[in-house]
Amino acid sequence: MGTSDVGAVMQRALYTTLMVGGPIVLVSMAVGLVISVLQAATQINEATLTFVPKLVVVTMVLMMLGPGMATQLTDFTRFVFQAASEAGR
Repeated sequence: MGTSDVGAVMQRALYTTLMVGGPIVLVSMAVGLVISVLQAATQINEATLTFVPKLVVVTMVLMMLGPGMATQLTDFTRFVFQAASEAGR
């Protein structure tokens, strides 16, 4: 396995990480920002107020995008195993 192969695996790993984790992080940040603005506007300083909406929204995102994320992870795993098997030749 040469340096170009290792680079390809690392590039694919970064892409997979962004595609699987990105939507969850972005939605969670957006919900947190909206709740923070509402808390600042109403001066409600309850720390637990952000957890329930984030939990609900992240659960909905996982239900909608979960199969696609699982496909991404499966494809990446197959790619890594195929690269490892070709490196042994």
